[in-house]
Amino acid sequence: MTHKVLSLLTTFEEPRRSFTLTQLADSAEIPLSTAHRLANELVEWGFLTRTAQGRYQLGLRIWEMGQNVGQQLRETARPFIQDLYSLTGETSQLAIRDGREVLYIDRVYGTERVPRASRVGGRLPMHSTAVGKVLLAYEEPWVREAYLQRPMDQVAPRTVINPGMLSRQLDTIIDEGYAVTVEEQRLGACSIAVPVFHSGRIGASLGLVVAFEKASTLTRHLPALRGISKRIEQATAHIPLETLLESQFNAHGRH
Repeated sequence: MTHKVLSLLTTFEEPRRSFTLTQLADSAEIPLSTAHRLANELVEWGFLTRTAQGRYQLGLRIWEMGQNVGQQLRETARPFIQDLYSLTGETSQLAIRDGREVLYIDRVYGTERVPRASRVGGRLPMHSTAVGKVLLAYEEPWVREAYLQRPMDQVAPRTVINPGMLSRQLDTIIDEGYAVTVEEQRLGACSIAVPVFHSGRIGASLGLVVAFEKASTLTRHLPALRGISKRIEQATAHIPLETLLESQFNAHGRH
């Protein structure tokens, strides 16, 4: 029964905000009567709400629980993310690995209009984002190899999905200490990211998202990125990594 509830809830990862009961049942691949019973129970618990039109959407309780994911890391790093934005004027973000995806822990939006691919608490594929490529590059070799052996989604025309090409990119990232993507997640958006270490291990990834027109100037932000990364590393050194990245060790059962 648990997998039916999870299948129903993961329907809401799709871009649309609300669903009919039939859409929920079809997406979760469960009978309409079962979807009706589970959805009503989730409404009672506050995980879903029902609109005046009879459609279902996520409830406040889901949002409240989501805010606790990576809370210690976010609270500790928040002043530094804001400082990075102050120094660069660009959208600044911090992410960790969660299975095969990057989970965005915090973000400060720049004033410039740049296509947004995700939000705080959102997830994206590792291979299509600069923060994700950094996390994958510095992970243990078996994690990297396992990722490369599975099919990768072509989320944008420029997304690199060839395992050999991505592997070479990851080697370059380790050599240079940073990753850059150009319209690999969203057209019109580019990103740059550096690792944030913890006791010699990769802990998180720190990055910027800028408009495509600024792609050629991305590396000018490296001093600020590396400086802020070091400050986050120092600020979190006393916190055990397993505690710091609590979301990564509370498996969601989807990966």
